Amino acid sequence: MSDRSLKVAALRRRVARWVDPGLEAELRETRRRLKATRRRLRQAEGELRRSERPAPAAPVDALPEPVEQAIDRVRAERLTYVKADGLRELAAAVVGLERDGVPGTIVEAGVARGGSAIVLAAAKAPERPLKLFDVFGMIPPPTEQDGPDVHRRYETIRSGQAAGPGGETYYGYRDDLLHEVRDAFTRHGFAPESHSVDLVQGLFEDTIHLDGPVALAHLDGDWYESTRTCLSRIAPLLAPGGRLVIDDYYKWSGCRTAVDEYLAEPRGLRVEHRSKLHLVRD
Repeated sequence: MSDRSLKVAALRRRVARWVDPGLEAELRETRRRLKATRRRLRQAEGELRRSERPAPAAPVDALPEPVEQAIDRVRAERLTYVKADGLRELAAAVVGLERDGVPGTIVEAGVARGGSAIVLAAAKAPERPLKLFDVFGMIPPPTEQDGPDVHRRYETIRSGQAAGPGGETYYGYRDDLLHEVRDAFTRHGFAPESHSVDLVQGLFEDTIHLDGPVALAHLDGDWYESTRTCLSRIAPLLAPGGRLVIDDYYKWSGCRTAVDEYLAEPRGLRVEHRSKLHLVRD
């Protein structure tokens, strides 16, 4: 052991003799209680936000006819889990940002079979970039930050028992999902090459690197880690008037925890309770 290490060890022994063991134990217990209190506070704030959720709004009307047609087609083809009212709400947000001149890219994180992304493409101006992030394969596993509900769902998926909308084959079991989604865009009249659509394959932590601004992001990552990654990398880039639409806040505990933790700090985002949770940059 070096002279410096010996001196450090001696200093630690002297400090240990000076510290009251009872006081040290009390300090550890205080820290533990403070951590538990902060956790309960985050949970209470999240429960308050959920309790404020209003009844689902009436279906959005006055959407452009091509957008309504896109919604009907992707629903008929079972390309999305999102209900018709949710798709209209998402499309209305895009129509609104086009009307108001909100600058930036539109992002979807979690594409599945591409239904909601096709609706985004139908509602936006052809020249506005639409970036779509997904592994285009089996969903990554959850972590310890996700609750039992998430782990039960993942076990169903992992064991091959999950089903897609209307009993279709679950998207994670499909052989070439990326090619299938590209074909769906073209089949529905929104070829990626002519509508500024960029499909990016890979894990969110490896692929979501944007230089902003972002006009709207539809976050459909399900679990804690994917949601937290999306929030930390996308939310700071939201343009004034831009919004995040959190698909799974009311559904999966991991997504809910990630959002509640993120909103525990001041972020300059206004919360809107709709069929999905919206976070708006004023």
